[in-house]
Amino acid sequence: MPSIDPESQSAQDNYKLLIGSIIPRPIAFVTTLSEEGVLNAAPFSFFNIVTADPPMVSVSVQRKNGEPKDTARHAAARGEFVVHIADERYIEAVNETAAPVPSDVSEVELAGLTPVPSERIAVPGVAEARVRMECVLEQSIPLGGQDGTPSCDLLIGRVVRFHVDDALYERGRINPDALLPVSRLAGNDYAKLGERFTLVRPV
Repeated sequence: MPSIDPESQSAQDNYKLLIGSIIPRPIAFVTTLSEEGVLNAAPFSFFNIVTADPPMVSVSVQRKNGEPKDTARHAAARGEFVVHIADERYIEAVNETAAPVPSDVSEVELAGLTPVPSERIAVPGVAEARVRMECVLEQSIPLGGQDGTPSCDLLIGRVVRFHVDDALYERGRINPDALLPVSRLAGNDYAKLGERFTLVRPV
């Protein structure tokens, strides 16, 4: 088994190792609102749970040429954003929002998605998502970079409202087979929910 020193290779080579081995990765489809009122949206697979008390999630937004992307800038400026769980029913539209478009163009409109008002924050969500979480920004942490310039912005959001489709919600739990979640692999590849098995945790 080869031993690879990450400092001996490029950031792109390290990226390939990370996204090829840390799989599958859940996809956060995030909406933010610009200062001009444009509803922006983008998918992120560097995404996970932080804690349940209070409920928090994290989304790592990679910078481009050292500059924060719209999602990170808008979330920091307004202090809020909406995280949606990507699923099979609208994944193609989610993928369309990853197109590099000017900041004054709404990816939600571009992808033909339907804005829906939030209850606790000003940023709208999208109606097509069967699970969405209204978040207030707990912290935005610039991280990484080799020359002192951060390579990403880690957004930690505190969930202030959950929205879950009735068809998914059973006795306080979400049915994964009904959710049809989609996860990210490497390159242009995605994965659906595959075979499941159960292991009882030791006591």
